[in-house]
Amino acid sequence: MNQVNKVIVAGAGIGGLCAALSFARQGKQVIVCEQSANLAEVGAGLQISPNALKVLRELGLVPALKSLAFVPHNAVIRHYKTGEYYLKAPLAAEAELRYGAPYWHLHRADLHRVLVTACEEAGVTLILNAAVEKYQQDQQAHQVCLVLKDGRTLSADLLIGADGIRSMVREQMLGAERATFMGQVAWRGVIPVSGLQCDIQPDACVWAGPGRHFVSYYVRGGDYVNFVAVEERDDWRSESWREEGDIDALRHAFSGWHPEVSGLLKSATHTFLWALNGREELTTWHSGRVVLLGDACHPMLPFMAQGAAMAIEDAYVLSQCVARYPLAEALKHYEQDRKPRATKIQQMSKANAGLYHMQGGVLGRIKLRALQVAGRMMPSVIQAKLDAVYGHDVIKECQKMP
Repeated sequence: MNQVNKVIVAGAGIGGLCAALSFARQGKQVIVCEQSANLAEVGAGLQISPNALKVLRELGLVPALKSLAFVPHNAVIRHYKTGEYYLKAPLAAEAELRYGAPYWHLHRADLHRVLVTACEEAGVTLILNAAVEKYQQDQQAHQVCLVLKDGRTLSADLLIGADGIRSMVREQMLGAERATFMGQVAWRGVIPVSGLQCDIQPDACVWAGPGRHFVSYYVRGGDYVNFVAVEERDDWRSESWREEGDIDALRHAFSGWHPEVSGLLKSATHTFLWALNGREELTTWHSGRVVLLGDACHPMLPFMAQGAAMAIEDAYVLSQCVARYPLAEALKHYEQDRKPRATKIQQMSKANAGLYHMQGGVLGRIKLRALQVAGRMMPSVIQAKLDAVYGHDVIKECQKMP
């Protein structure tokens, strides 16, 4: 067996740190290279569904995260003006009973901070200002060498590219190719509850409207409200994928919406603007001793709230495959296991954009009405769709590996 003792992770995001922690808990020597000068995440919320929370629980992170979480009552889709419910699926205790783990809302920075602490306690070496230049594989020595832009080099038995949608590791593996702008931008922000000028329901709420939608939910135990406002646009020209947003432009884009939306935006003082980008399914996720995870290999539109969840699942499955099989076989197993699921959820996320934005005019509204009727008359149909996502258990799946 080509034993893996030393692992380098490129990227200290949620997926990269979960991978680092998973390997460190197996006794591997792990180094994380992060291009930024400090370990910090932007102020934004995350929906951590039961499928991802099972991994965080397995990694021993739940006690540190529990007080920082908010448990939503329901997952809902509402009409952008009237507030009428198209969908109301119970979460909270019902989700935990059904899926074996709760559904949480977390601030991204809180999860990131807990992961950093856990990695440090597990002996992971975190290197900042470590932008990736390239990697070199030495098949005879069974090593991969990571070359940083400042000239430093690091060697390991395995290199994990967890460096996001603009992954330098992916680019070397598969060639330079710009991510595709999906014709949508997302405004994001967090508002302290003490500054709210309206009441917000304790749900994971999607407000569906023509050409745009709005998501709101509580984080940090209910002390803050996170919002994501997505707007269809074809005029994104900025080279940056994220920039400071104009709060007045955001308010104008969603003027005339339900009082919960307009009141929340009236309370907001600042926002960031993201370009939503994607990629077609990659031909492969690995080459030799190099492998990809998370947005580096399957960037997600945020319309299933599964981007972080998929990276968390990836990280755990990869570590378990490497622990059980010779490396070449392990990476093949990892891709065969993860690729179909990630691709399916990418497709589901893309389809939800059409639903949330009432695409197709009357037809789009008919689809929402059909969802409403199904939710009332045949809730099992709606639940089955969620079961395939939330009910997935990579812990049990990995336990069945030979």
